Amino acid sequence: MNEFTVNIEKQLSRLGRDIQDFVEKIVPVHVQETEGDFLPLCDIIESDTEYRILMDLPGLSKKEIKIALKENVLSISGERVFQTDDNEVVKRNERKSGAFSRSFALPEQVDGSETSASFKNGVLTVTMPKIETSEDTQSIPIR
Repeated sequence: MNEFTVNIEKQLSRLGRDIQDFVEKIVPVHVQETEGDFLPLCDIIESDTEYRILMDLPGLSKKEIKIALKENVLSISGERVFQTDDNEVVKRNERKSGAFSRSFALPEQVDGSETSASFKNGVLTVTMPKIETSEDTQSIPIR
């Protein structure tokens, strides 16, 4: 593969990310029903071998989190519930609660069958290995 081909692939990859970022900004997010609902923050990290999504989910247990992968879209959902006893009065409530759902369009080079998840200290980590893409380009002669 020559330098020109590598540069085009990098530019197309960047263009794809820019388009996805633009769509995410334009398309209304159906994550929050009201301004006070819980919206967990996340980081997306890419290395040479994998993608990782790290999502802060304090106060939840593994059983309260659902992860699904369908047609290259990873969905993470759950609900954080705020409860008080009958004899308690809330004087201040700054921590958000409620149902949440986050979806992520995955690149084609993600190996969905090898995707794994772990949950430790309130942080969900979803690891998605990359598939080795074939860099062999077959030359087709013109007749």
